[in-house]
Amino acid sequence: MVFLLDELSIIAGAAFVAAGYEESYGRVLRSSRPDLCEFQCNGAMAAAKAAHKNPLEIAEDIGGRLKGSSVFSEVAVVKPGFLNLRLDGDFLLSRLSLMVEDENLGLVKARDRRKVMVDYGGPNVAKPLHIGHLRAAIIGESVKRLGKALGHEMIGDIHMGDWGLQMGLIIAELKRRNPSLPYFQDGGGDYPAHAPFTLSELEEIYPTASARSKEDASFKAEAMEATKALQQGHEGYRAIWRQIMDISVADLKKNYERLNVSFELWKGESDADPYIAPLVQRLKDEGYAHESQGALVVDIAEEDDVKEIPPCMILKSDGAALYTTTDLATLVERVQDFNPERIIYVADKRQSLHFTQVFRTAKKTDIVPEETRLDFLGFGTMNGKDGKPFKTREGGIMRLSDLIDDVVALMYQKIRNNEALSLSEEEAREIAEMVAVSAIKYGDLSNQASKDYVFDIDKFTSFEGNTGPYILYTIVRIKSIIRKYKEKFKTVEGCAFHGVGSGDEKSLMLLLASFDQVISEAFENLAPHRVCAYIYELANAFNHFYHETKIIAEEDREKREGWIALLLLILRVLEKSIDILGMEAPERM
Repeated sequence: MVFLLDELSIIAGAAFVAAGYEESYGRVLRSSRPDLCEFQCNGAMAAAKAAHKNPLEIAEDIGGRLKGSSVFSEVAVVKPGFLNLRLDGDFLLSRLSLMVEDENLGLVKARDRRKVMVDYGGPNVAKPLHIGHLRAAIIGESVKRLGKALGHEMIGDIHMGDWGLQMGLIIAELKRRNPSLPYFQDGGGDYPAHAPFTLSELEEIYPTASARSKEDASFKAEAMEATKALQQGHEGYRAIWRQIMDISVADLKKNYERLNVSFELWKGESDADPYIAPLVQRLKDEGYAHESQGALVVDIAEEDDVKEIPPCMILKSDGAALYTTTDLATLVERVQDFNPERIIYVADKRQSLHFTQVFRTAKKTDIVPEETRLDFLGFGTMNGKDGKPFKTREGGIMRLSDLIDDVVALMYQKIRNNEALSLSEEEAREIAEMVAVSAIKYGDLSNQASKDYVFDIDKFTSFEGNTGPYILYTIVRIKSIIRKYKEKFKTVEGCAFHGVGSGDEKSLMLLLASFDQVISEAFENLAPHRVCAYIYELANAFNHFYHETKIIAEEDREKREGWIALLLLILRVLEKSIDILGMEAPERM
């Protein structure tokens, strides 16, 4: 299906062409004044300026041509040259019927199905996830799901930090505490099948080692030497590393699963390590990299840069690799293994310069093909009510699991306070978890990704306003109506549209007809907040319709069945939308 606005623009454009003007003047938009009209076309104003004519005369000419179309029920010309349009009911119903019949609700599958990789994790192993990991996870997951909904092959990669100094710090601290462990003995040998530390111990070891390295230069030197030995293949250190990975990844998967976040690839910086030396050598051999103050760099400044872009450092003066090196080597690996047409990086917007350097270097040195699209989706900071980065009451960085637990506890209490709900303990806790996750995710995703936002638990968990619980409550309300309808009339089979009724009903239908374009543009612009804005508008429109309409009590069978058909489609669109956002709705709440 062609997008509704595109179809209307094609029709209006043909009228402009028939009148002797350019087709582009026929662009049709949703009306900014829905009380006056549903759609508007302002092309006569631009056409008049180009042709040196009166815009009102042009608008009247085009309006006369459009009045003959079966698509519009009303075409009004308004001074000084606007065209106000209303859709014909039968035309609108034909589009909705196509949505009903389509398993994908009319979403236009991409003509050129692309392979797209999304890098949206970035946690360091051996450390618990904290709230700083929240935005990358849920924004990246929604972008991946948007692409999947449109037919692209989407590959999510967590890209863990598992190969740097932090590993050396852990190894050095373990050796300091228990030097008799077989990992530290010469000659190698059999290593324990199970790690000599638990997850909670591991989470204590790293910060202790990190703090020690800042005070003890000899310990830091030991950690750096351990890091080097690990990366060069020390058998015992590799065994420790594998056990750290096993414990850490299991915990990461558990925490991401609570957020309905998953990855197709669980790769880390270690996977890119084998590609670094050959890459560095090639950049030297082909003349891309040169020495600058002892470091190896690639110049990437361009003539039209409005601000200085420093060279991309490949190796430090001591020969050590950097994040830029690892990211470039990861691109080598990704092109070799997957050859994606597009790669999207979801990270803190303060990393903008880093990704500019990586992208320019990758293109200049042919690490990625010229046609491969590289995108950086930079997100803002999640702040507390004081406007500063969100902290615990004690002033520390909050664990992600603790944040989720706090919101779940609040939602559980709200659910238990609803005496009208008769729920078992298990049901109450399951619903609380589901609604809490929606509150967290929607609270984040409803904001434009690049902007900072305030994490307000009281606001986000409210069942009123632009919140996740409000959207879920609307879905549950629709499910309840459909259940009651089935109880009274046995089935919803055969319920179909029989016309367009009141203004509220038509407003709902018009919103439904724009679903495909909303999803397509949200993905193209990497803007999940547009999906949130759409479903909030749809939920509001439904609730207004619901309060003004006695659906099940309606005696006119055709009208009643038409309303049920409308509700069934609204339900499918809302459920599809929240699935794209990584949310789920319960049957009751």
